[in-house]
Parts: sequence; C-alpha cells; structure tokens
Amino acid sequence: MPRARVAHSFESPTVDVMIDMGHPFLNRTVDGFIKIGIVGAAHAGTQEIFGMLRKESVTKKDIEKGIKKMAADGVQWGVVAGIYTGMEYGMQQTRGRHDWKSAMLGGALTGALLTFGDSSYDKEKMLRSAITGGAIATAAEFLRILT
Repeated sequence: MPRARVAHSFESPTVDVMIDMGHPFLNRTVDGFIKIGIVGAAHAGTQEIFGMLRKESVTKKDIEKGIKKMAADGVQWGVVAGIYTGMEYGMQQTRGRHDWKSAMLGGALTGALLTFGDSSYDKEKMLRSAITGGAIATAAEFLRILT
C-alpha cells in the first residue's frame, strides 16, 4: 500500500549581536539585557498598538504613552534577563556544569534579588519569588534540552 510522508523543518531566524565588555560574565549579562529588553519593548508595543486600534481615534498623548510603556517594559524585561543570565553563568562557573541545576539556582537567586527593589519587601515574598524564578528557569532549561 502506498504511503506518503511529508518532511518539514522550520528554522528560526537568528540575530546575534555581541558586545565585548572584556569578561564573559559581563558579555552574557549585557547580551541578555539587550536581547530580552528588545523582546519586552516589542511586547509592550504590540499591546499598545492593539489598544490604539480598538479606539476610535488616536492622539499624540496615546502615542507618547505607548512609547514610554515600551521603554519601561524593555528596561524591566532586560534587567530581569541580565540578572538571570549573570546568575546562571555564575552558577555554571561555580559548579563547573551547564545543567538544569545551574538554571534552577540562577532563577531562584534572580527571583530573590528582584524582591529587594520592591517597596513591599518581606521574607515570604522573597521566598515565593525565588521558588517561582527557579521553577520557570528549570522548565525553560528542560524545554531547551527537549527541543
């Protein structure tokens, strides 16, 4: 009996911009900040454009608000990514391995560090953020390994 097979493959576009800061730790931290910061700004931009399209009219104030939101979200996402990539790199160097445990520890430290900037800081919130950061980083590492 005849059988048909379809072979397919998708390649994602790669954008690789590297800024040499003189040390691998700084290189990875800045690289994470820039790349994920751009993603955060694009996310905010699409959200704002969607909101503007739903309105009857768009004012100059709406556009300025959208640009400010893009900048703020880009910086926020970039800071989180920069801290995470720096922490994960530190864990890899300390442990001498690149595995899910380094990702988990890097994510947990990032989650804990991010609560220090919060005005309503408490130990329970820091612990929850560390657990969440570790869980997200571990899941991302498992997905990276599986694909």
